[in-house]
Amino acid sequence: MGNAKQFIDSKAGVIFRLGEAGYDEEIAGFQTAYTHRPAVVVAARHAEDVRAAVEYAARQGLPVAVQATGHGLSVPADGGGVLISTRRMTDIRIDPETRTARVAAGVQAGDLIRAAAEHGLAPLNGSSPSVGVVGYTLGGGIGLLAREFGYAADHVRRIELVTADGRMRTLTPGDEFFGAVLGTGSNFGVVTALELDLVPVTTVYGGQLMFDTPLVEPALRAWREWTATMPDQLTSTIAMLAFPDIPQVPEPMRGRFVASIRVAFNGSREEGERLVAPLRAVGDRLKDDLREMPYTESHTIHSDPDHPHGYAATNAMLGELTPDTLSALLSVAGPGGPVQAVLDIRHLGGELGKPSPNGSAVDHREAAYVVRAIAMSDGIASPESLTKIRTALGPWTIGHSLNFLYGAAAAADEVQTRAGYAPDTYARLAELKREYDPHNMFRFNRNIRPI
Repeated sequence: MGNAKQFIDSKAGVIFRLGEAGYDEEIAGFQTAYTHRPAVVVAARHAEDVRAAVEYAARQGLPVAVQATGHGLSVPADGGGVLISTRRMTDIRIDPETRTARVAAGVQAGDLIRAAAEHGLAPLNGSSPSVGVVGYTLGGGIGLLAREFGYAADHVRRIELVTADGRMRTLTPGDEFFGAVLGTGSNFGVVTALELDLVPVTTVYGGQLMFDTPLVEPALRAWREWTATMPDQLTSTIAMLAFPDIPQVPEPMRGRFVASIRVAFNGSREEGERLVAPLRAVGDRLKDDLREMPYTESHTIHSDPDHPHGYAATNAMLGELTPDTLSALLSVAGPGGPVQAVLDIRHLGGELGKPSPNGSAVDHREAAYVVRAIAMSDGIASPESLTKIRTALGPWTIGHSLNFLYGAAAAADEVQTRAGYAPDTYARLAELKREYDPHNMFRFNRNIRPI
């Protein structure tokens, strides 16, 4: 494979080879069902390390994978190739005058939230504070306040990346390549930094309403009707899941199948209370923690797991959510159903339904809802469950969100990847892939194949 040490300054980056001390720690991420196991790992500290790593890989004819936090780990790089670990690239620069942030490749959402809050601003982050900002944004980014502000990808002002030829490039809106990078993950290179819009949000009204098993179906149907009346300032989801009967789960939820409605409203507590009144009318709650909170506490709305674990997921973007759609879901994965998986239905529309202002390759904007199905790999559920759920939703499915395809099998499924785009968008991206990455160096992802 050549002398990997030649392509990087030893004072600026660290190289790990398979079997060496530190290798396993470097490849570890939030996803534990599988890992990248490449021949060489480059622990990049700045953009020049990334450029040198890509240049080396190009000279050696090796494929390249990228990993920051490992939440959205795609097709694993096994045996050959180079993994560029960006977790050490954590620089954040906030410009309060332009309401923008420049974030390096390894920045996590929680760190950006705290940095922006010092200036009375907030990013368009998702539900988990430990997700990497760059990976989330390159997948599209459906955030906590997405109906009001749209996709995170639509708020990118500048992209800094290294392409397959080892060149550092800076892209801005108006460049066709700029739009192609947004919405396609790591297909076109290694992004070393993004410049993003921030929004003037300091507090949010939100939290969870959780209902026990007898009220799961009534809550689901009530939420569906309720979303049709909500302003764009309110974004909500409903999840159905079975909590295991273990001591780590709070007593009221232990061993129960529940429905949890999560609300994020950019408005006053008084108006929020009025808006959620029809949901509270469904019945008694196992949990009701709706409140006005600092935006720095917004991660508590979804309370995503904060510990590494194994999982796989699929999703379906729906043109409509009908009573028959809900019946199909409940028959497969509701209380007593044959499939055990976490179901999460997100209300879309609002700004998410408008054309991209910067040309980002995020399609299916006509979708009214997206259903995520998450299968754990710890015995609670199996990835095979996902096919049954996707089949049940088939009549209403118009495509997939690439941000919510988790697991090696899902990421490698070319049918699902293609369904993430309109046919003409995919054809255009494949042509650009041929131009910028003709040998498909960046293929350990939801891969767009060069024509």
